[in-house]
Amino acid sequence: MDKPIITQAMINAYDEYTHLSLDRRSFMQKLTVLTGSAASAAAIAPLLAANSAQAEIIAEADPRLKVEDITYPGAGGDMKGYLVRPADASGKLPAVIVIHENRGLNPHIKDVARRMALEGFVALAPDFLSPAGGTPADEDKAREMIGALDAKQTVDNAAATVTYLEGNDITTGKAGAIGFCWGGGLVNKLAVASPDLKAGVAYYGAQPPTEDVPKIKAALLLQYAGLDDRINAGIDAYKKALTDNGKDFTIHIYDGVNHAFNNDTSAARYDKAAADLAWGRTVEFLKAKVV
Repeated sequence: MDKPIITQAMINAYDEYTHLSLDRRSFMQKLTVLTGSAASAAAIAPLLAANSAQAEIIAEADPRLKVEDITYPGAGGDMKGYLVRPADASGKLPAVIVIHENRGLNPHIKDVARRMALEGFVALAPDFLSPAGGTPADEDKAREMIGALDAKQTVDNAAATVTYLEGNDITTGKAGAIGFCWGGGLVNKLAVASPDLKAGVAYYGAQPPTEDVPKIKAALLLQYAGLDDRINAGIDAYKKALTDNGKDFTIHIYDGVNHAFNNDTSAARYDKAAADLAWGRTVEFLKAKVV
C-alpha cells in the first residue's frame, strides 16, 4: 500500500485543530474534504499527530543518566517534574528547564530532558498541569487542560522552577530554559518574569507583549519554522523591541519547515535536518550562556 500523501493544507488544518478553533469533529470533516474520503482522513490523521511509541531516543534506563520523578515547591502549591542528570557528574552542573508543548509532560519531552542531560546539564521537565492534577494520557484532554490553566500562575510556577534549581545543591545556581510550541511561548514569558533566568531557547513560541521586553535579562535564542505563519506574524515586532532595548538575542528561521519541526514523534511535521541544526545551536548557546 502506498504511503498517504500529506499536503501543507492538511498540516495547516491540524495546526488549526491543535492550537486554534477546530474541534476534533470539525478537524476530521475538514481532513475528509482535503483527502477525498473519510477512510483517507482516518489513515492520515495519525500521521499528523504525535506518536508516543516513537518518543524514546535515549532510553530511560540509560546507565549514563540518573533519572527521578520529583515534587518541588511551585508558586502556590507543589509542582511535579522529571529530573535528569549525568550519572557520573563529579561536581555541580548548570541547569536547564525543559518546557513541554500543549500536550503536557509526555514521553517525548522526557526524552528531550534526557538528551539535554547527556549534554552536561541538570535537566528538569516540569509538569505545568500539576495544579490540575497532572498530565493525562489523552492528548486532547491535555490540550483542553492547558487552555484552562491560569496564565499568571503558570508563569509564576515557571519562575518558581528557576528559584528551585538555583537553590538545588546539585546545580551551579544558574538556570536556563528551553521550550517548544506552548512551552516556547512560556520561555518568552519566563524571560520577562524572572530576572534570574540566564538564557532562554524558544522553539516556535508566541512572543510576549512588546511593552514587557525591557524586563528581559536573559539571553534569548529564538527558533522559528519558515512555514509557521501563525507564530511568525509576531517576529518583526519582537525583534524590533529586543533590538531597541539592547537585548542579547539571536533569531533563526528554518525555511520550508513546519511548526513542531523538532518533534520527532510527528512524522508529518518533523524535519531532521532543521531539528539537528537547531539542537546543535541550542546546546552551544546554553553552554555559553548558562554560566
